[in-house]
Amino acid sequence: MTDWIDVSALEDVPVRGARVVKTALGCVAVFRTGADTVHALDNACPHKGGPLAEGIVHGTSVTCPLHNWVFSLETGEAQGADEGRVNTYPARVEDGRILLEAAFLRARVAAE
Repeated sequence: MTDWIDVSALEDVPVRGARVVKTALGCVAVFRTGADTVHALDNACPHKGGPLAEGIVHGTSVTCPLHNWVFSLETGEAQGADEGRVNTYPARVEDGRILLEAAFLRARVAAE
């Protein structure tokens, strides 16, 4: 059985925006697209550590606010000429609440 952590109300994350949420297993950036899908990624860009939650969400991508690197919200892969990736975490919405899969968060913490 999958263990999910309730991190926020969907309405607390703006459409085409993001919020950093703090969990017992660390902080994660949660993004909401214009199509109302929710994605969770590490908040730091691998290029210079830019705060991705402060970036611009467009389609299913986010652009880092420091140097305009673009990352897929679905895969975490850099797009275009940029190279690198950020970790992604399973996220879902249930009854208006955003849930993150705990096992993936635990794996991230253990790897750091």
